[in-house]
Amino acid sequence: MSTNQHIPFTPDLTVQPLVVPFFDPATNTISYVVKDPDSSACAVIDSVLDFDYAAGRISYESADQIVAHIRDNGWTLEWLIETHVHADHLSAAPYIQGKLGGKLGIGEQIRTVQDTFGKVFNEGTEFRRDGSQFDRLFVDGDSYRIGNLVAHVLFTPGHTPADMVHVIGNAAFVGDTLFMPDGGSARADFPGGDARTLYRSIQRVLSLPGEMRLFMCHDYGPNGREIRWETTVADERAHNIHVGGSTAEDAFVQMRQERDATLAMPRLIIPSLQVNMRAGQLPEEEDDGRRYLKVPINGL
Repeated sequence: MSTNQHIPFTPDLTVQPLVVPFFDPATNTISYVVKDPDSSACAVIDSVLDFDYAAGRISYESADQIVAHIRDNGWTLEWLIETHVHADHLSAAPYIQGKLGGKLGIGEQIRTVQDTFGKVFNEGTEFRRDGSQFDRLFVDGDSYRIGNLVAHVLFTPGHTPADMVHVIGNAAFVGDTLFMPDGGSARADFPGGDARTLYRSIQRVLSLPGEMRLFMCHDYGPNGREIRWETTVADERAHNIHVGGSTAEDAFVQMRQERDATLAMPRLIIPSLQVNMRAGQLPEEEDDGRRYLKVPINGL
């Protein structure tokens, strides 16, 4: 089980970044462009590469929408952030980086994910497991700048070993650590995940000021409601169906473990992990000039 090293900081709720969401209905993912209100600088968080699994075909419609928005507004891309190694969509970060520049960052525990899934996919020694595919590996308590904005990084493992929440002014981007209040929490049964660790990470998020805006990475419209992606810490504290109110740690762990045992693997987990642990790059070409993704039989 992972442990959190809490490095305190005081969020500046007077700073209000412009947040532009982009919803991808194929994967129920929300990507974000986060802009400094006092400059042209922006960041992209959790971008999506379109992938037709049956055809083995990639395309760039979702990423091109983000690129066009940034270009049309004359903004400058400084960062591409991955909140974790996603198991349900492929990252478009290197494609967007190639168009607009910027640095690509993820949590330092990407090394653990690379080591774990390097074994699952029987990657050879040429696959680097040191996180060097990324420009920056964040540790708990790190900060970085988006123009004049200061972004703070909180280590929030549990869903995966590498999850991090990025707090930027009065906005926090929680990845898969939390869902909307009626969606609850993310699963914790992937290799390296842990329900008890997830509970403690969620409590760390809920210790932020009540008026802090929270932005989700996914929403599935429970009970047929329209898709939503923004809530607040206060709303999650009061109404989250898994951790709201006075939910105890042991009760959450039991619920999460029982629920996870009923869940199928995400549809795109096999291609997503192979690509995302490489910072969004496809595997190297083989001798026929093509790139291939592996399917480990009974490997997950």
